[in-house]
Amino acid sequence: MALLPEVELTTDEQKVSYGFGLQFGDQLLRNAFDGLDLEAVLAGVQHWYQHRQAQLTDDEINPSYKVIQDRQQARAAELAAQRHALADQFMRANAEREGVTVTDSGLQYEVLESGDGARPTPQSTVVTHYHGTFVDGTVFDSSVERGEPAEFGVTQVISGWTEALLLMSVGDKWRIACPPNLAYGDQGAGDSIPPNTALVFDIHLIDIKS
Repeated sequence: MALLPEVELTTDEQKVSYGFGLQFGDQLLRNAFDGLDLEAVLAGVQHWYQHRQAQLTDDEINPSYKVIQDRQQARAAELAAQRHALADQFMRANAEREGVTVTDSGLQYEVLESGDGARPTPQSTVVTHYHGTFVDGTVFDSSVERGEPAEFGVTQVISGWTEALLLMSVGDKWRIACPPNLAYGDQGAGDSIPPNTALVFDIHLIDIKS
């Protein structure tokens, strides 16, 4: 790990200047690509701020932007295809397990415990405990781990959840597997869930609030 550069941060001007650097660093990190040259970045900042002069014109830079953009898009497409293939492989294998039911939409569910309460409607607000993982078992979200049930409208969640909740009764505990099209599809969900990802949830329907 590279050592952090030493800098004096005692005056208000130094602290605010450092804050600007942090903001720029965050923006740079969000747009990072393989091969990014930090020394070239800093040179560009100094050339423009100190001299208002650049060593390259826009006509010289823009073709390189296109090269990097095309490379990133190709890599993203490759990763998306790999995730989609992994999701298909998992869903096919999971469907063959004993006790797993597959609905017409492709949702898969397994009844872990059966309750005898009412069923939600599309207008219902429900209280649940859930534990969400990727197909490799990595946890990405869990009310169980947070120790506090979640409350939300039946139609305010991903379509796989909505379909499952409308089939469940209060007291039920199910394990559901959602193919990408019933989860977050080819868009994913921010930095948490990549595109074309199958998701697995353990859901305990605790109560119907309305």
